[in-house]
Amino acid sequence: MKYQTQKKALVLLADGTIFYGKSIGIEGIATGEICFNTGMTGYQEIFTDPSYFGQLMVATNAHIGNYGVNKNENESEGIKISGLICRNFSFTHSRVDSDGNLKDWFQENNIVAISDVDTRALVSYIRDNGAMNAIISTQTNNIDALKEQLAKTPNMEGLELASKVSTKEPYFIGNENATYKIAALDIGIKKNILRNFVKRDAYIKVFPYDAKFEELEAWNPDGYFISNGPGDPEPLEDAQNLAKEIIKRNLPLFGICLGHQVIALANGISTYKMHNGHRGINHPVKNLITGKGEITSQNHGFAINREETEAHADIEITHVHLNDHTVAGIRMKDKNVFSVQYHPEASPGPHDAEYLFDQFIENIKKVQVEA
Repeated sequence: MKYQTQKKALVLLADGTIFYGKSIGIEGIATGEICFNTGMTGYQEIFTDPSYFGQLMVATNAHIGNYGVNKNENESEGIKISGLICRNFSFTHSRVDSDGNLKDWFQENNIVAISDVDTRALVSYIRDNGAMNAIISTQTNNIDALKEQLAKTPNMEGLELASKVSTKEPYFIGNENATYKIAALDIGIKKNILRNFVKRDAYIKVFPYDAKFEELEAWNPDGYFISNGPGDPEPLEDAQNLAKEIIKRNLPLFGICLGHQVIALANGISTYKMHNGHRGINHPVKNLITGKGEITSQNHGFAINREETEAHADIEITHVHLNDHTVAGIRMKDKNVFSVQYHPEASPGPHDAEYLFDQFIENIKKVQVEA
């Protein structure tokens, strides 16, 4: 019955390549940079991760939607991807504690999704030709019109998106009588990052993406955090200036993903757009300090320049990605500052990287003792 009622749909890439599929029943058009995630589980966390704002998500797992959705597993307020491309879309689900099915959730959020696409061929094509803009549509009769609309979609390189996902006003998370106070800059923060801080007896005040150092400092925090988020880090001049002020004062600072890139830029290290980026839950990273390997969750399309990092007198590379040897973590040699290019809060089975939150708390303790 499903296959009799589904309408034809397509994926049109910026270079003119077309992949055909079927609509799941939500008609419309969606544009964005196309990317793929290799995770076998966690589709809801992916769809609600602010770092994916402005992107069309290709799911490499063959079945999406089979365990429905649960409102407690959102990483932000609502879906952040521009649209979904998958092989098999499950209209029914079989999870005891789900709040509903994936189609209804997409319908409520007006998210276009298409299925029955040869995702293996599509991912292989993206791997070879790189991430590019694309359009998905249930209107397949006028390819020229779709090409015109796609041509108007801004490229991710140079695109500032933190303002689209950041909080508009500061807010608090945790127990106000907690041992530690952390000021967090929201440039696309995930809820589980905040939960990890709360779990370590911290009270967090979350600030908008363009907050000035004086605003954060006025709260008298014990440590500072710069979050993950979408888009190109280079346009985030306010965040970079904030990081510079924190570094200048040698205050405890921790950055994740986009925050990691902002800290690098604050130190004069450039960033670049990757051919494909890293998006999945089993990326191998080596901790150069301990010599141990970590299985990590990653989601980024930009990286920091390794040669410039190695040549920087004040920076030490602490982690490297074992697939392509990109920089996965840094620390400042004489400052209480460190960052990673992956997501220690994601814990997709392994909890290999959770120690980074403990490391941040230890940095805070060290400064308190010295004071």
